Amino acid sequence: MSPAPDPRLPASVGSIGGGNMAEALLGGLLRAGMAARQLLASDPDPARRRHLEQALGVRTTESNAEVAGASAFVVLCVKPGKLAEAAAGLPQGPGPLWLSILAGQTLAVLQRRLGPGARVMRAMPNTPGLIGAGISALADDPARAPGELAAAQAVLGALGEVVLVPEPLLDAVTGLSGSGPAYVFLFIEALTRAGVREGLSADVSQQLAQATVLGAARLLRETGLPPALLRERVSSPGGTTLAGLAALADAGFEDALGAAVHAATARSRQLADPT
Repeated sequence: MSPAPDPRLPASVGSIGGGNMAEALLGGLLRAGMAARQLLASDPDPARRRHLEQALGVRTTESNAEVAGASAFVVLCVKPGKLAEAAAGLPQGPGPLWLSILAGQTLAVLQRRLGPGARVMRAMPNTPGLIGAGISALADDPARAPGELAAAQAVLGALGEVVLVPEPLLDAVTGLSGSGPAYVFLFIEALTRAGVREGLSADVSQQLAQATVLGAARLLRETGLPPALLRERVSSPGGTTLAGLAALADAGFEDALGAAVHAATARSRQLADPT
């Protein structure tokens, strides 16, 4: 039996762009109780449209304008550099409630592209949303109608958790959680290679690395304890963990991670459409 849909969900949701994040969102909305007939996605690639139809049973179209005209709520799921192309030919002014998940494209830019009177919100999800384990930051706006904010929270809830932040901080969110899964994957790769250098097989080393990261994250989440306290509990004086942590500090681990978040944040700001 399908779950009863969240009453905050819009009557219909469209996606402009049919890539992985759009597929994750549409699939999550189906799991949340929306019917396939309530969902519509556009994409220029016929093969991608066929995939969405076959995998999810949703309706698809080549026309972005059709999505905008047929949906109460539309999510912009294209690459940031494709905003102008995606917005060309869209109906201007009042219409659907828009939610953009494009990195760097500010509300001011989106408003210019979608026209006066368009109701636009911004969010930044991340790729674990593909399995419903993501987290999205939604730009909070005290002037936003409560029902609009609730609808956006319900739609993004199909990808996982949702937090509210001021819009100027969405670039920092992009640098941390938007790009963050790649940092974690790189950490697991590096941990795996380090285990291999110490004599473990590649398969066993990857299994150990992957389970260690997953288990540590679950321990942090389920205990609710500060990460510093959990780190201290596993760091016995004179023991192996302190030796490893000292090596990480000497190698500039925290500075390197901070530089990664800063660089990704700066790049997000650079993506804004200057026109």
